[in-house]
Amino acid sequence: MESRVALLSIIVESEDSVAPLNELLHEYGRYIIGRMGIPYRRKNISIISIAMDAPQEVISALSGKIGRIDKVNVKTAYSNVITDGEDY
Repeated sequence: MESRVALLSIIVESEDSVAPLNELLHEYGRYIIGRMGIPYRRKNISIISIAMDAPQEVISALSGKIGRIDKVNVKTAYSNVITDGEDY
């Protein structure tokens, strides 16, 4: 299966949304290359970047599920490099 590298940019606007988000990220953990979270206390939000290497369908599925969490916004940027997937 073909694999792509993508970056998910996530803004969390409510602490109540953190637990469901973390559950999803744990579920897709085998595809996650790295994660960076920045709490922006002055605005009471968190900014999270997730780097992934996964099939297009997996990235889209995760992004869609994250987008359905209340008070969470997500945008996905895809690399144009497509490679043969590895065993995840």
